[in-house]
Amino acid sequence: MNKILLIIQREYLTRVKKKSFIIMSILGPVLIAAMIILPAVLSQLSEGTMKRVAVLDETGLFEGKFKNQKNIEFYHVRNDLDSEKETTLYKKGDLLLYIPLTQLSLPTQAQLFSTKQPGLNVTVYIKSVMKNVIENEKLKAEGINPEVIKSSKAEIGLETIRVDENGGEKKSFTEVEVGLAVFAGIMIYFFIFMFGAQVLKGVMEEKQNRIVEVIISSVKPFQLMSGKIIGIALVGLTQFFLWIILTGFFLTVFQVAFGGNVTQDIHTLSKQTQAISGSQADSIPFNTTQMAMVAEVIDSINLQAMVTSFIFYFLGGYLLYASMFAAIGGAIDQDADVQQFMLPVSIPLIFSVMMSGVIVNQPDSSLSIWLSMIPFTSPVIMMMRIPFGVPYWEIWLSAALLILGFLGTTLLAGKVYRTGILMYGQKVNYAVMWKWLRQKG
Repeated sequence: MNKILLIIQREYLTRVKKKSFIIMSILGPVLIAAMIILPAVLSQLSEGTMKRVAVLDETGLFEGKFKNQKNIEFYHVRNDLDSEKETTLYKKGDLLLYIPLTQLSLPTQAQLFSTKQPGLNVTVYIKSVMKNVIENEKLKAEGINPEVIKSSKAEIGLETIRVDENGGEKKSFTEVEVGLAVFAGIMIYFFIFMFGAQVLKGVMEEKQNRIVEVIISSVKPFQLMSGKIIGIALVGLTQFFLWIILTGFFLTVFQVAFGGNVTQDIHTLSKQTQAISGSQADSIPFNTTQMAMVAEVIDSINLQAMVTSFIFYFLGGYLLYASMFAAIGGAIDQDADVQQFMLPVSIPLIFSVMMSGVIVNQPDSSLSIWLSMIPFTSPVIMMMRIPFGVPYWEIWLSAALLILGFLGTTLLAGKVYRTGILMYGQKVNYAVMWKWLRQKG
């Protein structure tokens, strides 16, 4: 046991001291935080720029319809288009909205001239105003009062309530659950492959450099393989926890640096993006109602179960696949043979990710349940199902089967590793590996 601990210590310390580990441990959280914060930060930095829009309306329908908004000022001009381009664009540096006169129909096309990118809030607001004006004119032409139509519109709110086995009720948010499921599944896939590949690469390097011959003189092959797998697993967990801690730290720093308004800006950007598809363009203030909704969304997610399950299924999936990767690394000594053996082993994991669309749409189907029980697919599939609510007995059964799975693959991989680690120059194929598996002792 002491020899395995020494190997674990060696593998762990060797990797966490590498510059690549330190760089990725810092760079990963920075990139994650930047993807969350950067759009809102850029929006906040550009808030102070007042944009003036000159409206050249040849139809006269939009007189007084464009109201000044936050950081957007509208004014009407009367000259011809070429003159206004010269004056508005080049001399004043403003934007020019041109609405041409049409002979037989209402104006449904307009042009916005600008020397710089006008911004999403400007284009969304202009399209929204024009849409409302044209729709009202069409209704009036048919003898219909637009106010009657407006009052007849209704927004339908549909809440999804999940009822547990004890009759308890809890609000759920399908969109959040789908996003969380896909993210968790892809992250499990990413971590298993990334650290499993490190095991394969490490074994191959030691075999090619003949270092393993010296190590084997002091420890058994199975001890060496087990120590290497566990050591790299600890490296993966260390990086995972560092990513969580540092991402939270960087998000907090950004919040403080920008006055705590980043969350508000993210909400505003979301509303502006939704407005493109036809919703109202006016910004909805981020008040206590929205804060309560965010808190409700967070409360609907069982974060403790998600984090605990992620750690378990990462470790279980990693141990299962890393043992097979270690066996491949011990069996071959040529880099050209890696893909030949890795692809068949990796197919179940790749298949799990490809099935993500089916799983998130039907998390309780027979296919989803069976795939979440098979050890080779359960790490990814079960993590995709957990956000939607999974009975505890299914999680425990899946976990037990995964434990049995990685114990079985580790024992089988140990036989291949023990024989192949000291063999050089022999062309290895599946028939040879099957022969090694059947050897006794």
